[in-house]
Amino acid sequence: MHIKILGTESLGVRGLCCSVETKERKILIDPGIALGYSRHGLLPHPFQVVVGRMIRDKIISAFISATDVVISHYHGDHVPLVDANPYQLQTTQIQNVKDDFRFWAKGLSGLHKNMRGRARELSSFFRRDLEDVEGKSYGAISFSKAVAHGKADSHLGEVMMTKIEGQKRAFVHASDIQLLNREAIEQILEWQPDIVLSSGPPLYLHRLSKRMIDMAWENAVTLSKSVDTLILDHHIMRSEQGFIWLKRLSDKTGKQVICAADFMKRPRLLLEAWREQLYKDMPISKNWHENYAKGKMDFKDYRKWGMYKV
Repeated sequence: MHIKILGTESLGVRGLCCSVETKERKILIDPGIALGYSRHGLLPHPFQVVVGRMIRDKIISAFISATDVVISHYHGDHVPLVDANPYQLQTTQIQNVKDDFRFWAKGLSGLHKNMRGRARELSSFFRRDLEDVEGKSYGAISFSKAVAHGKADSHLGEVMMTKIEGQKRAFVHASDIQLLNREAIEQILEWQPDIVLSSGPPLYLHRLSKRMIDMAWENAVTLSKSVDTLILDHHIMRSEQGFIWLKRLSDKTGKQVICAADFMKRPRLLLEAWREQLYKDMPISKNWHENYAKGKMDFKDYRKWGMYKV
């Protein structure tokens, strides 16, 4: 089994996209991307846009070669969109996919009206049904029943987790559970995976209560003790607090707790958390975002930032 994390916060973008290659299949999970349309009152910096375009191209390439595509839920950083903004993945950018690739998708229950609309748009664009596979297994691939996106009473709806079994190890993709729901943790423990890729709690949000942070910590400790490698990213890596949290957790459990960049042996690149600093270090030209949206791209002055070069 070969696991490749393509796009998430520690790699410079919003999302939790990965590909898993087994002896017989190439499985792409959550093929979406976003840059956080506004953070600290600022649009994505051009350096972020360059990184985002590179990751978007990797996701498109993985989509083209995929035998299976899994959709955990329909938020704009997890799926291609018909009405994508300039910093997301547009469906029309994906061409020449395999004729026989399979779509495995979360069902429409528990989704808001606009999320159901996105599901129908994807089905129409790719001219195939998005099969509701919640709670089902198909050979080496298993799917959870719907679990909460974050805490149980969240207005953000529900997500579906995925387990993939290889010859020697098992991998779980736990999209957007944020470690805030015990039901999701219990399902992962029942699956007994070796490696888990999960969204961590959104520590950057002031509205996240101490009670919820404590719950996430308890769930993280339980999960870390039960798997060989716990990869926490996405929401938790929208601030540098995530690094501190992962180090504390690893010290507490004595197990490997890392972010996606660590797993991929890439530099940690928290570009959303560092957006204000990017603007200070590299002021942008007038009307850059307007011109970019019109297809007038100029990246020549924005491909290097400190030690980072793209």
